[in-house]
Amino acid sequence: MTDTMPDRLSINPNSPYFDGALLERGVGIRFKGVEKTNVEEYCVSEGWIRVSVGNTRDRKGNPLTIKLQGPVEPYLKDAFEGEREGAQEG
Repeated sequence: MTDTMPDRLSINPNSPYFDGALLERGVGIRFKGVEKTNVEEYCVSEGWIRVSVGNTRDRKGNPLTIKLQGPVEPYLKDAFEGEREGAQEG
């Protein structure tokens, strides 16, 4: 598997941008330099993320989301943790 992150990724299985294998590895998102844990979807080239709004649901039962604009930095959590451990050892 490659460590290159896709330009766009969604956690919704009905989305064409869903990638279950990649999500199982653990994807982290830094948005404007801050770690976000409630990201539903992101797009690096367009510079936005969709975040859930609390526990609010739409009429179809999907989480209600808002779109935020800004710099997006996705990364794989397992690769990031491996880099941190290597830096601590040396």
